[in-house]
Formats: sequence, C-alpha cells, structure tokens
Amino acid sequence: MSKIVLTNVDKFYGKNHVLKNLNLTIEDGDFMTLLGPSGCGKTTTLRVVSGLEKPQNGSIHMDGKEIVNAAEAYFAPPSQRNLNLVFQSYALWPHMTVFDNVSFGLKIRKESSDVIAKKVASALERMQIGEYAKRYPTELSGGQQQRVAIARAIVSEPRLLLLDEPLSNLDAKLRVDMRSELKRLHHETGTTIIYVTHDQVEALTMSTRIALYRKGELVQVAPPLELYDNPCNLYTADFIGNPSINFIKGAAQVTEDGMTVDSAMGQVTFARADMTPQAPKSGRVEVTLGLRPEQLTISRTRDDEHRVEAHVYSGMPAGSETLVTVRVGGALVTVKELGSTHYGSDETVYLSFNAKKANVFDTASENLIKYCV
Repeated sequence: MSKIVLTNVDKFYGKNHVLKNLNLTIEDGDFMTLLGPSGCGKTTTLRVVSGLEKPQNGSIHMDGKEIVNAAEAYFAPPSQRNLNLVFQSYALWPHMTVFDNVSFGLKIRKESSDVIAKKVASALERMQIGEYAKRYPTELSGGQQQRVAIARAIVSEPRLLLLDEPLSNLDAKLRVDMRSELKRLHHETGTTIIYVTHDQVEALTMSTRIALYRKGELVQVAPPLELYDNPCNLYTADFIGNPSINFIKGAAQVTEDGMTVDSAMGQVTFARADMTPQAPKSGRVEVTLGLRPEQLTISRTRDDEHRVEAHVYSGMPAGSETLVTVRVGGALVTVKELGSTHYGSDETVYLSFNAKKANVFDTASENLIKYCV
C-alpha cells in the first residue's frame, strides 16, 4: 500500500519559488505522471517525496503516516520511506556485473544468498534481461542498461517507485519498447509509480493519471483521456496532443439554451447540456474553438452544405497518415487523415467536424466552457 498526500507544499531555492502551495494526492497503485516543460517543478516534487529535498512549507503523508511536517521541521529520512528512485542517468557501477548491481541493496539488507538469487532472477526476467546477469554495464546497450537500473529499483519490492525521466537518453525505438515494459511492470506488480517527464506521448500512453504543471503550480490532474478530450484551459489544450490542437478565434452568443459560435469554421450551435459550469449564462463572449486535427474531415468535394471551403497550404504524407495544413479564412488549420493522400498547394478542399467533439474556451479567461462529449 502506498498512498501519498502532499498538502500546501512550498519549495524555494533562494528567491526562486519552485513549488507553489502544491496539493496533490497519489492513490495506491497509481501510475502518476508529473508532466510539464523544463523548470516547472516536476522533478523537485519527486525529490521532495523521496526525501532528497526538504520543503519550506507543507506536509506529506504516506499511507496515513506523516513523513514531512515542515512547520515542525520533521523530515523522515529517505531510508524510512520504502521507495526507490531511478534517474535519467543509469547510475550503474561499471566494475560490477548486472547481477551484482541489482543485488547490491539486498546484500546491504543482509538477506540470504538464496533469497537474493531468487529475487534478482525474478527482477531480471521481469525486465527481460535474465541472460545478461553475468555481463558488465559496458557490454550492454543503453536500453539494456536502463532495464538493469529499473530491475535494481524493483528487486526490493518497494511500495513506491520514482522515475525521473528514465527514457530521455534512449533512441526513439527503445523509448517505445521501454514504455511497453514499464506499463507491463505496473500492471503486474501494482506498485505505485510516480513518473517525471516532459514528453506528453509518454504521459498519455503509460499513466493512470497525469498532473500537469506550469511554473510550479498544478494546472490539471486527470486521467489521460480526460486531459486530452477536455483540457481545463488553453494551456492544457495546447500542451497535450501531437500534432497540436487547432485554435480558431470566434464570437459566441450565449442564451439559456446554449450558445452559437461564429468563426472561420462557420456557424455552429452547442447545447447548454454540453457546456461547463464556467460558461457564461447569457450575452456575447469572445471564444476560441479547439479542434484536434483528427476531429476534422477533409474532402475534395462539397458533398455537405455544412462543409467549409479551405485551401491547401502544405501536405505531408507519412505513410500511415497524412497531415494537411489548410487556410480557412485567416487561420491555418491542421488536419490529420489516415492513410497516404497527396494534396497540391493551393488546392481547394472542404472541411467539416462533429460539433459534439469540439472544445470551446472563453478567450479572456482561457477556461473551457464547452465539453468534448
């Protein structure tokens, strides 16, 4: 069991306020990813949870037990938190074999040789590197070394596993392979994992929940699909998704029944039932329409009166999919189409979208006012 609750946590480095009144609950068995750009506070959060850093304010509880109380200057040492940490660098001892690297912590705990052999074999097999037990780190690829580092972290069966950008030094194919391994590891062990990354693809594919940061503050904490489908504001919408979401400026007339939006994508009416509590009750409001590239359909013929005329700016076939950038009014819009299709520059095409799937944001407040449903 490993539930972690951070309450009103502040962390300063000199005058730099890195974590600002952070409140975050990580449930037992979560794969919680801390996501955001460099310098937003995600690694600092990991270090505060691990005990490598001491916050100036706030408290942390693990399974109901207080491990940090800044007001009383109480900070449980890392050794009492039953967790393991895997860094971006593998931090393997080059003079030790894979077996010795993985078994080091167990030997420190003075476990019997039979128990050590069994646990190490299990950890290596779980990471699919059992045949490399007698090799040295310099004889392994980067991906294999990272698997050794993770095996070393899980061999002691910690309640909590902290991973700080462990895949950033790997090439693209190895990163995909290791994502699969980590997701399988989480499924098999049920260990609570806190994972730090700036890569939103990693976050979306592996996590049970994502905490998105901006300048030391939490913007949104939600399951991956909720974060993708219904970002709480323009920042989240822009950060999540590859290729990026399309933002199209417009104006809305809001009534008790819903709202009608006029933009380069034409006039669209949305029902009140699909609007958020932050939506205005009535009146005129400047809005930003949010359309994911895959939510748009493109056609060479205007087979529907609701399709909007557009002109191809560029087409990028990539085998399994084609990204098409088109001009609609004064806006550039990206469309994602399955398969390989070739479009000529300035070719006239026609766009449509499912209004139910669109997001609408209040341009002034930047908050979401219409759900994707």
